Amino acid sequence: MTPPDATTRPVARALLSVSDKRGLIEFARGLRELGVELVGSGGTAQSLRDAGLEVEDVESLTGSPEMLGGRVKTLHPRIHGGILARRDHGGDRADLEMHAISAIDLVVVNLYPFEATVADRSVTLAQAIEKIDIGGPSMIRSAAKNHAYVGVVVDPDDYPAVLAELRAKGWLDGATRARLARKAFERTARYDTAIHAWLAQASRSQQGREAAAQRGEAERSASPRETQASEAHKGGEAWGDPFPLHLGIELARAATLRYGENPHQRAALYGRFFDVAEPLHGKELSFNNIVDVQAALALIAEFAHADRTAVAILKHNTPCGVGLGDTPEQAYRRAFATDPESPFGGIIVASRAFDLGLARAVDEIFTEVLIAPGFDDEALALLQKKKNRRLLRFHPDRMPTTELDLRRVFGGVLVQEPDHALEDVAACRVATQRKPTEAELRALAFGWAVVKHVKSNAVVFASPDGTLAIGGGATSRVDAIHQAREKAARVGIDLRGSALASDAFFPFPDGLEVAAAAGATAFVQPGGSVRDEEVIAAADRLGVAMVFTGKRHFRH
Repeated sequence: MTPPDATTRPVARALLSVSDKRGLIEFARGLRELGVELVGSGGTAQSLRDAGLEVEDVESLTGSPEMLGGRVKTLHPRIHGGILARRDHGGDRADLEMHAISAIDLVVVNLYPFEATVADRSVTLAQAIEKIDIGGPSMIRSAAKNHAYVGVVVDPDDYPAVLAELRAKGWLDGATRARLARKAFERTARYDTAIHAWLAQASRSQQGREAAAQRGEAERSASPRETQASEAHKGGEAWGDPFPLHLGIELARAATLRYGENPHQRAALYGRFFDVAEPLHGKELSFNNIVDVQAALALIAEFAHADRTAVAILKHNTPCGVGLGDTPEQAYRRAFATDPESPFGGIIVASRAFDLGLARAVDEIFTEVLIAPGFDDEALALLQKKKNRRLLRFHPDRMPTTELDLRRVFGGVLVQEPDHALEDVAACRVATQRKPTEAELRALAFGWAVVKHVKSNAVVFASPDGTLAIGGGATSRVDAIHQAREKAARVGIDLRGSALASDAFFPFPDGLEVAAAAGATAFVQPGGSVRDEEVIAAADRLGVAMVFTGKRHFRH
């Protein structure tokens, strides 16, 4: 409870120490006009002095110079005693008088930009460490703890309101100080959480690199995504435990959305999603748009190093079709042919920049969102003619690869490592008597890259150039195959000579038999069923090839 006499105590002295100097001079000038004495640390004091304001240096107040390259500035009894003293407490007042410490009534502090520093993926551990503020959080916590007597301001956006109240009253009332204290503790909690999260992620990455260095030559030649998956498959043996004992999630609100998955649900977006997917044009993204964009980016990442352009069309968080082509338009036409009924109102993502040919092709139908790493000028001019169409530029170099995958459950969250694994199908075990041809291997590899992004149970009929039919979200594997086969028949796609990718093993031979009857001649699946031998025997009887990858790719 705020003591009554503290409520009307005038603000006589303010301590300012800020990294973010937005609005600093105007605020400090307003304080001086009210007769408030200013104390400043380091660069803050210099900025105030350069603006012609009278300010006392922290060094002068404490009698101690900055040391350790600026690491120690404000950690001193003359600072924290002046902040923490209870004005109506006889013992505290006696201590202040004995040590000639003046009370500090207002603390204006914001912190070293740790979050902004580590947002740069090239930052080193040493660089990040130097942006961990020590004195700032200490002063903030001292002032917030003693908010019965002291005001604390951590956000430049609060300067105008604080100054207005001081001009009107000469002091900050108890409710204002309490509100500012809550905000201060929120800021220090968020800051510490960001530091912990980054250090934990950096540790996981370092352990992964060390584990990779200890493996044999063959494993060291695997792709980064294979490497990460390999270590995860070992149950954390090489990585150590990737999961903290206490999980903190601290993200800034990036946007308040119009509504959630349905119009009666309120929703917001938190974090730095727009750093990865940068809006260029059109209406604001909806909740469902963002979910679909996330799925689109995860899928197109599989083709980041493909020698041809990849284009994927998604609807309701699942692919309708994916194509490869020598031109973006050719890739799109192949993706669209998989399912000409579903792309309307969907999401289209390209692995390379939109050119005019692709822009003209997608302009033939209504689409919600178009995503690419860039847009040619002519393509952009055409696509921007529809004001509601959303255009996003994605930045592959900003897509995180070490974040944990979180899903909400009642009373908590499930946490897992993300599924970045993508096996080299050509290097996997052929389980059948017949080996796949080179063309079949290319088709199998393509289907295997796509099927992991289809909701389980999932299958993909594929050619070397794209998907032919997709079945997903089925409660049995054979039903997923029926679904894909029936869709192909309805739109006139011939599945003869196709390859089929299955995200999990065939529990019985029936799924393989149905797919082979539809025209599939080669299969890729994880294997691992107790009936593998029955499935292999069926494949040999039908004369089809089958590859076992050893890894399942469920998506729920």
